[in-house]
Amino acid sequence: MKPRLQTSLGQNLVMTPQLRQAIRLLQLSAAELELELIEAVESNPLLDWTETAISANPGDTPTGAADAPSSEAQPDGPDDWGPGDGEPWYERVGPADTSLAEMMAEQVVDDDTLHDHLLWQLHLSPLSPRDRQIGATLIEAIEDDGYLREPFSAIVESLAPDIQAREDEVCAVLRTIQRFDPAGVGARDLGECLRLQLDALPASTPGRSLAHVLANGPLQRLAKVGVEGLASEMKLDVAEAEVAVQLLRSLDPRPGSQIGATDHDTYVAPDVVIWRQHGLWRVSLSDSMRPRIGIHRGYEGMIRGARPEDASYLRGHLQEARWLLKSLEARGETLLKVAQCLVKQQAGFLEFGDSALRPLTLREVAAEIGMHESTVSRAIARKYARTPRGTIPLRGFFASGVSNDSGGESSSTAIQAMIRQLIDSEDPRKPLSDARLAASLKSTGVPVARRTVAKYREAMNIPSSQERVRIA
Repeated sequence: MKPRLQTSLGQNLVMTPQLRQAIRLLQLSAAELELELIEAVESNPLLDWTETAISANPGDTPTGAADAPSSEAQPDGPDDWGPGDGEPWYERVGPADTSLAEMMAEQVVDDDTLHDHLLWQLHLSPLSPRDRQIGATLIEAIEDDGYLREPFSAIVESLAPDIQAREDEVCAVLRTIQRFDPAGVGARDLGECLRLQLDALPASTPGRSLAHVLANGPLQRLAKVGVEGLASEMKLDVAEAEVAVQLLRSLDPRPGSQIGATDHDTYVAPDVVIWRQHGLWRVSLSDSMRPRIGIHRGYEGMIRGARPEDASYLRGHLQEARWLLKSLEARGETLLKVAQCLVKQQAGFLEFGDSALRPLTLREVAAEIGMHESTVSRAIARKYARTPRGTIPLRGFFASGVSNDSGGESSSTAIQAMIRQLIDSEDPRKPLSDARLAASLKSTGVPVARRTVAKYREAMNIPSSQERVRIA
């Protein structure tokens, strides 16, 4: 067969540097974003701090239709809620004013553990109750570094007698968990951990295919023979092997350590503010979400009169500065869209509390705002909202559902609130057992098994009926 040249048309997804930057900025918390901006200003002479924040979104609108809050927008009724009792509302705060981030960082939030993070994703996954129980058992067996070192036989034994599962069923559920965030979680060894992270990268990533091969075994030889020796053994080009090895080195060998790494309380500054005015729920980005950087006009004006080499240097940094500002703008717009959708879907929760939280998944929100589920997941990761009910994580607006007798669904959070209400109103001398709690819920149209009631009760750290008995 003779070699020949041939042209063809095709489409493929390419991860440009701009897209990579936008994705990375989207999943940063407010504190991490501030550090990112500080580093950007220090390394890029075309960036400078601005006294007036640049709006990251074209118009902060409520879930109905109105203007974003301004310093003149005050609550005008007893049921309306503003930033505080008698204090002014700031759209954005200048240097002489109290920082909105400082004003709102009033709530201490415990860091989520890796198990909490995985269980939250498990409850939002389209799995059967049986598979969810298997998944919960697997997650409990995952260690803090993200690895599953317990054999499947032990998992099967721990599920009995409630669930009689086979090892292949456990393995199938584990495959689902291994697609959760952070990438690489649920791996049984280092090679599998690296392969899972490689699978999460775009197929066009340079060195991905070879890195996958190296992670299957040859990587263990790297420490002994080096990159050149490994390339020689595998009959590869040294430059090609170097790219693959660098890609492997950029991965995290302990993915679980990313979640809940700190062992102290954390003060959070809300990313969005949700309040009620004129009977409408309104949403606005907080001051911490508004980029306070801009392009240094002095250096920008020097480009035309500079020497060619200096002009090239300045143009490169100018392009980087514009990419960063555009990515920040896209970050704010995405977060605002997600927050507005959450408020629209969970207005009852904001009005009446946990008992009115309706089932909501990432898929529903993604479909409504026209984005991918992974984008929504990144947008709500470690983001918080200040609401009339306190500062809560955005993921708190999501909940799995349980079918009720009316043909709809009740969220697990709402069911927990109902259980707590029943326990709070019980006779302390004759506390309600899990079976009686299940019967009470069933009488209200929410059929829940006794075992499910026990699971929810334990999740709320409520003791059993025997431990709740009070003689006096």
